[in-house]
Amino acid sequence: MPRRFTQLAWAAAAATYLLIILGAIVRITGSGLGCGEHWPLCNGRLLPPLDLPTMIEYGHRLAALAVTVLVVALAGLAWRERRDAGSEMRGASAALVLLVVQIAVGAVTVTLSLPPWTVILHLGTAMLLLAALLVAARGSAPVWEPASTGAAALGFATVLLGALTANLGAATACLGFPLCTGQLFPDGTGLQHVHWIHRLLAYALAVYVVVWAIKTQRRGAWYVVALVAAQIVVAAGMVLLSLPPILQATHVAVGAGVWAGLVLAAL
Repeated sequence: MPRRFTQLAWAAAAATYLLIILGAIVRITGSGLGCGEHWPLCNGRLLPPLDLPTMIEYGHRLAALAVTVLVVALAGLAWRERRDAGSEMRGASAALVLLVVQIAVGAVTVTLSLPPWTVILHLGTAMLLLAALLVAARGSAPVWEPASTGAAALGFATVLLGALTANLGAATACLGFPLCTGQLFPDGTGLQHVHWIHRLLAYALAVYVVVWAIKTQRRGAWYVVALVAAQIVVAAGMVLLSLPPILQATHVAVGAGVWAGLVLAAL
């Protein structure tokens, strides 16, 4: 594939990564309905009055528009150069399909006033879109050997449980760190159990990637270990400091980085 395809794919992946972080900022600041329940317009207008929640949500939508343009352009270029395409073509095509799903889920999320299940699905689709774009950018299909497949599956499950924890309001259900309110087996509410399962998945992922890196001695696997370690440090600070918004956003940013690292390590 031509060099411009690779550059466009990396640009689309970077834009998608930033869009994920901006989506987290929308949730953290409570700006999810900053444009009301209107879609694709914002408060019924193309250029709405810009109070802070509206600016945040409107900025998120403009970033989504930029990602849309990049992904459509990438798919168009892949189709034009299809004779030279392999995994690039598959990655670009998958990204286009996931983009359509992502737009539809985003519209449903807004019009239904942000039910948790659509918000979680929205994030999950965004992560898959990021993975498809990374496949296209690297120009090689994932190896998906058992070890890398297990790491990616565990990482994806941890991300989704994190989204569930945040959107159900369970982020403060487990006080203290690393245990949940000082207990290994908390006997509290359902929200506490959701939060604790998320933590257990994160701990399991940390152990898994360390063993994976030791066995494979692959540089990419060690990068993932470093990212997972950073994520646990951020999570500990977030819990112990009562969820400061900057650490919440950092938690999502590093989590998306862990997922991207898992995908790249499998290529």
